[in-house]
Amino acid sequence: MERKKMYELLGQKKNMHVMQLPQNSQDKTSLELWKAEIIKLKERLEKDFGVEITEEKIKEAIRIRNNERELLKEFYSLSKLNPPALWGYDLHKVIDGSNFSMDKALQAEQFTEMIKDLKEKYARGESPVNKDAKRILITGCPSGGVLDKVIKTIEECGGVVVCLENCTGIKEKYKLVREDIDPIDALAEKYLSVPCSVMSPNTGRLEFLDQLIDEYTVDGVVDITLQACHTYAVESFSVKEFVNKEKGKPYLNIETNYSPSDVGQIKTRIEAFIEMM
Repeated sequence: MERKKMYELLGQKKNMHVMQLPQNSQDKTSLELWKAEIIKLKERLEKDFGVEITEEKIKEAIRIRNNERELLKEFYSLSKLNPPALWGYDLHKVIDGSNFSMDKALQAEQFTEMIKDLKEKYARGESPVNKDAKRILITGCPSGGVLDKVIKTIEECGGVVVCLENCTGIKEKYKLVREDIDPIDALAEKYLSVPCSVMSPNTGRLEFLDQLIDEYTVDGVVDITLQACHTYAVESFSVKEFVNKEKGKPYLNIETNYSPSDVGQIKTRIEAFIEMM
């Protein structure tokens, strides 16, 4: 909500269109409301840019994005290997960079070639990661702004980040948009089902964590909570209980911001966390 209020100020400088996201993804009326919001956005874009967004154009965009998701999932899956085919720090930077690529056809070619190259190197026994490195799953808030002081530190202290379940990770990529139903219905269904902490209840997050911890053979979970992201702060209690009791894995919550002032403290905590595994 605090971020939504910010758009009132941004609206004084740029044209804004704020979508009203329902908070209960399991309610049928929420799906209808979200579908209506997507239709309103479509109409606003058509009006402002003088274009017609046809059903076929939406279907084609869905096909392109689904192909991208499949490639990104294959790229992520290289971290299921033991040892992983690449460091989590490098994986994160590649995934982040993909968000700024507008030419999706070229991006698909680049990812296909990169995956092929990494698989060939791995088959030759070329992995940069020590087989004894502790396998860490990252959950929680977006990690781009704390990449060095959390993820890089984990990998300098004897760990390797094998899975990014957080906002900027695999969460949105895992489930494809259905191509066998009305495209607006498919988009509404897909994006309302993302297990974001703003949803209440948000049981999907724990179900997804359960699946990923097993798939990626995780040794421990690091939960990143950015200050002022209150929904993730509240959920950290449930995540800790689940990881410790249901999965029997160690859990570390790091509450931080984009300032470098806590770099030393975070390093000390991460060192101790990995040493105790």
